[in-house]
Amino acid sequence: MRLKSAKNKSRWLCGTWCAAAVLGMLQWLNVESVNAFSARGRHFAVSNGIRTTAGKRTAVFPDLILPDLPGILPSRYSSVDCGRKPTVKSQGSYGTCWALAATSALESALLPEQRIVFSADHLALNNAFTVPVNDGGDARMTMAYLNGWQGPVTEEEDPYGDGYSPGNLSPAVHVQEIQLLDGANRQEIKEAVQKYGAIQTSLYMSRETVLPEAGYYNEWTAAYYDPQEETQNHEILILGWDDSFSRFLFAQTPDQDGAFICQNSWGEDFGDQGIFYVSYADANIAGTAMAYTKIEPADNYDRIYQTDDCGWRGRQGYDDGECWFANVYRAGEGEQLAAAGFYAVGEDTSYELYLVETPSGTADFSKRRLLKRGTFRWSGYYTVELSEEIPLRDGERFALLVHINTPDVKNPVAVEYRGDPDAKNVTTDGKYGFISRDGNDWDHTEEKYGSNVCLKAYTHRADE
Repeated sequence: MRLKSAKNKSRWLCGTWCAAAVLGMLQWLNVESVNAFSARGRHFAVSNGIRTTAGKRTAVFPDLILPDLPGILPSRYSSVDCGRKPTVKSQGSYGTCWALAATSALESALLPEQRIVFSADHLALNNAFTVPVNDGGDARMTMAYLNGWQGPVTEEEDPYGDGYSPGNLSPAVHVQEIQLLDGANRQEIKEAVQKYGAIQTSLYMSRETVLPEAGYYNEWTAAYYDPQEETQNHEILILGWDDSFSRFLFAQTPDQDGAFICQNSWGEDFGDQGIFYVSYADANIAGTAMAYTKIEPADNYDRIYQTDDCGWRGRQGYDDGECWFANVYRAGEGEQLAAAGFYAVGEDTSYELYLVETPSGTADFSKRRLLKRGTFRWSGYYTVELSEEIPLRDGERFALLVHINTPDVKNPVAVEYRGDPDAKNVTTDGKYGFISRDGNDWDHTEEKYGSNVCLKAYTHRADE
């Protein structure tokens, strides 16, 4: 089923109408009339393509221009108006909203300086997981695909919807940081949208919930509101906000004005060319959110060392927020250590990053050299760049160690593991990951737990 909008009907809010015309229409229609157009019954729908395991462009009110002061935001802001609207895509009958939202958010993050349309097909079909395409995806699948340099590739290289995804394609860019803004307040979501162009988020929405009888969606105003907490089942983009968007423009009347300006993955026939509004009072919008906060050219590093193609699938530790973890790699020729990458599995994570050169065993981990320390506000994946690159000995082993502290999260080390039903190809053969309670006594995770530590190394060739 493909939902048709009422674009050809007389609509209250049209992209070419001015604020005065809209306000005049609202004066002509009383509140009961507004609600009468959208009195609906409730209907609950099946998942629309987001795995749950673990806007309209209309400028109804003009932008309020405020000075660039910390914490001061305009009453209305739209990435559309700033040239950062990504290509509107249609998922068709596939459960790929998560992949379309991710690739569109990446596109928005690079705009307006650079427009690259990324392939959702490649993300959905060419990741390291064993999940059927119509079973959907989740944030951790997206992160593993991107921070493992499995993609993204361009839409031109791998067009959407043909059921085929070619192998051996190289990523067009390298995504080095992804922040999970789960639990962020409205102000923090707005700040992220303004900085990064589009934020990927979840809500409860399906083809059925936007039907007239469902009572969630006002087709005439492209306005969506669900007052009940539901299992989030659909991924969309937040492109902006409008604090003055009237509560009376929704099918049900929330207790406050204001809405996020969002973009869907149901093509331009939905909403106003793919754009719609979600009430601030919606019980599910922005409860989880993801921002692509560092996207770099594909030649930023020459090599990535990693053992975790499927990324963060579980957590390990010693029932405490503090832990040590490490990976041992063998260096190539003429390389210099430039950066390390790992996950923060909770908010306000602090870390210390160390290097051990040519270790012969874990006893040599005591010879560690501090490289950098810092704190991450949000959970997610981070690349820690070194202040000065360090030459590695050709063909010799080197170990990266991290001492991590994640308050309010037990077992703070991200790992992938054998036996994960969504990652059946995980192997622990020939890999050397370790965790430690105190940095002195170490457990080999592959042997003891059947898991691989998520800790990557990035290098440059010394001759470049």
